[in-house]
Amino acid sequence: MLSEEEIKKEYESLLKQLSDPELVSNWEKFEELSKRKKVLEEIIEKQKEIKEIEKQIKESKSILSSGEDGELVVLAEADVEQLQEKEKTLQKELEESLNDKEEVRPEKRFDSVVIEIRAGTGGQEAALFAADLFNMYSKYALLKGWKQKVLDSHSTDLGGVKEITFEIKDKNAFSELKHEAGVHRVQRIPETEKSGRIHTSTATVAILPKPKATEVKIRPEDLKIDIFKSSGPGGQNVNKRETAVRITHLPTGIVVASQTERTQPRNKENALSILAARIYEKKEQEEISKIAGKRKIQIGGAERAEKIRTYNFPQGRITDHRIKKTWHNLGSILDGNIYPILKSLENYYAN
Repeated sequence: MLSEEEIKKEYESLLKQLSDPELVSNWEKFEELSKRKKVLEEIIEKQKEIKEIEKQIKESKSILSSGEDGELVVLAEADVEQLQEKEKTLQKELEESLNDKEEVRPEKRFDSVVIEIRAGTGGQEAALFAADLFNMYSKYALLKGWKQKVLDSHSTDLGGVKEITFEIKDKNAFSELKHEAGVHRVQRIPETEKSGRIHTSTATVAILPKPKATEVKIRPEDLKIDIFKSSGPGGQNVNKRETAVRITHLPTGIVVASQTERTQPRNKENALSILAARIYEKKEQEEISKIAGKRKIQIGGAERAEKIRTYNFPQGRITDHRIKKTWHNLGSILDGNIYPILKSLENYYAN
């Protein structure tokens, strides 16, 4: 829960943003900031009321301990009881307001998140590890009761994935998973390794918030759509009909594709979901930095040295290098029990 000082700082920041003359031309952002301002004002007002009640309780308790006459003590006792009840009610209302405030924070305004996992360094072993990561996030989504859907996937002969893109639908998904973006490294002995040598491989994870339709406008005339046959492991065509869809967004040059569904309309819908997330990300990275985009920062060059986390199978441990913390229940974590890691990262970045 945010501290009083954090709320005060955010409120001051909001006032500064709302006073910017250029904001008038961006009505959606102005409306969003205004809603947040109203919620914060309610929180600040309740905090003031609670402080005043605490002061009154302290004064009444001082009367009780001063040894005054009986009638005054009885009144003070009644005051303390009533004030404590009022304080309890206000604390509950404050907690609800804080929860409401959390719902309108920028990272919580997204109803969905698009996750892209790609095999990095390590060939077939990297593809198998990419599949392990997909299963880990998929199982976590199941544990949370989140809806999920594979938008695009390219598998390998051994059951790995060269790359997979999937969507998780829940307003909390982005805020919980955003710190998973980066290069993940695995150390293990592949089944095909006869000498028992430990191999090191990588996979990259990109976490892209999916914007609402009002945030990204995609015009049909800006799209070049190609239809082709779906391919399976090894690149062979697995569908006699052309159902896979590739979309090129002409203004940005972004190219996306989907071939997981059996019909063109569904693959087109999937591809448009990926495209919206990519366009939004490009827009955000241009606003945030002119030097390096968010996506570049997230996944780097997929080299071993750019790791954020190591999954060591021989020792049964996972180490997150950003927070320098290790967990020794690798099997359980890969089964989707990643909440302790996510919580540790949330606490780390909150401080």
